[in-house]
Amino acid sequence: MSQVRKSFLILFALTITIVSISYLIASCRKVQNTNHLHLLSQEIPAGFPQPLYRFEDNPITREGFELGRKLFYDGRLSIDDLHPCSSCHQQIAAFGTYEHDRSHGVYNSHTLRNAPVLFNLAWSPVLHWDGEFTSLKDEAAQPINGHIEMGESFEGVIKKIQDDPDYLNLFKQVFGYPFIRPEFILKALAQFTDYMISSDSKYDRYKKGTATFTTQEENGYQLFKTNCAICHTEPMFTDYSIRNIGLPVDTFLKDYGRMRITGKKEDSLKFKVPSLRNVYISSNYMHDGRFNTLAQCINHYRTGVQQSPTLDPILIQGITLTNSQATDLSVFLRTLTDSAFLIDPRFSKPL
Repeated sequence: MSQVRKSFLILFALTITIVSISYLIASCRKVQNTNHLHLLSQEIPAGFPQPLYRFEDNPITREGFELGRKLFYDGRLSIDDLHPCSSCHQQIAAFGTYEHDRSHGVYNSHTLRNAPVLFNLAWSPVLHWDGEFTSLKDEAAQPINGHIEMGESFEGVIKKIQDDPDYLNLFKQVFGYPFIRPEFILKALAQFTDYMISSDSKYDRYKKGTATFTTQEENGYQLFKTNCAICHTEPMFTDYSIRNIGLPVDTFLKDYGRMRITGKKEDSLKFKVPSLRNVYISSNYMHDGRFNTLAQCINHYRTGVQQSPTLDPILIQGITLTNSQATDLSVFLRTLTDSAFLIDPRFSKPL
């Protein structure tokens, strides 16, 4: 066979291969495009600022949301099959841990901290008590892999759910890929948790002019604006900063907060300022759940602030309140409860 003919045949074979690959890719794309996902708009309540996270890399769809919801309540994401995300993030407590100090994990373990509430997450520049994470997807991976939380690996999770036809259909529908991958699990969870918006409390209706405060609630609101709003800024009721509020370190837990992440002594005892929305029903309080009641929290600022080199300067003198004023402030904080959010069937366990 001549060299020219050999070259022609090689070129012809390469052409056929390239065309075949292009056809397969086009076919795959065509299959994905027939999935007709129902896009959901990211909710931005009236009066809220623009969220920091807009999901450009993970468009929210009804199907992706439902997949995330299914995963959130599935115990198979934990190594003992008994500790889903919802075991620590309970709807009755605004997706915190209901009336408990610190979260319980697999094999009767007790975690280091109180589970933070899950709502309005797309507005937060940092996540977790020490600000370790800046991404919704990254922060969801930590408890799944954490040895005293859910204790599982993504390989283990996928092995347990890959034979579930509902999961296979949902993952393929949402992500257009025939296999379950770790990043798909995290993206689905992010879609579900991001859609948890809390913005319909009595306070919100008061600001819209559709509800009125009692005298005690109004007095408490004025006290709040004078004494608390610098850190717990409206309307999110947090400025998302990381501060030392004068809590003495627990000698057993030895949790020094942000310093655990940065290694810097100037970050000692600094923790993220939590939102006060739904605070009345999200006990226990503080990073380690040391306080059972709002009254105990308020009294800490009145008489319990511990001086230290990293104490936030605005708390050096504490907060001066009479007993009556402390009660009024507590009554105002109850107006931040979004009762509809606590029973919203969209966020409940799938039937």
